[in-house]
Amino acid sequence: MPSTFRIPKAEISGLYGALMKRFATRMFGKIPDGGYVYFHHKPLLKAVMGFEAKVEKWDALDPTLKSLAQLAAAGTIGCSWCLDFGYFKARNDKLDLAKISQVPVWRESEAFDELERDVLEYAEAMTATPPTVTDWMVEKLLDQLGPAAVVELTQMVALENMRSRFNAAAGLQSQGFSDVCEIPLAHAPLRAVESSV
Repeated sequence: MPSTFRIPKAEISGLYGALMKRFATRMFGKIPDGGYVYFHHKPLLKAVMGFEAKVEKWDALDPTLKSLAQLAAAGTIGCSWCLDFGYFKARNDKLDLAKISQVPVWRESEAFDELERDVLEYAEAMTATPPTVTDWMVEKLLDQLGPAAVVELTQMVALENMRSRFNAAAGLQSQGFSDVCEIPLAHAPLRAVESSV
């Protein structure tokens, strides 16, 4: 389903627009729909892109755990764009796509170990409104990952909440990024995805 663009697409023009088009095409094969929305506010676009570039350098948390947490948060919110792009990114990062594809059905799937299940549960609990994180969840993760990785995990889930809520509010839908992947995401009734897809 194409994006509905509740905030109309901006015309990407000028030198900055040309640079953005070139970068997006080289990195992703096309301009992400969010780029058309953010282009209405170039200082904000630059700030978001700069922050996202810094986020890519964080390395206290295992990349698979990071991907699982982000996809769980996106699925809880119901952001089909984020699920689509997250799967595409996992593929480019050479993560286990058979495992990543099971995030929508993680409770029923046998693909995840105990730590991965703890991370998925934590991501969903952080994303719930109001959050349902417990002391026990955090203590368990601290024991398994250490403080730096738990801080990074927490920030990644919070960041994915920002991304997913922005995209859902803006009417952005899956753009087909995951179509290039060998294994499609498992289809399951995620809480909010059913109503948004």
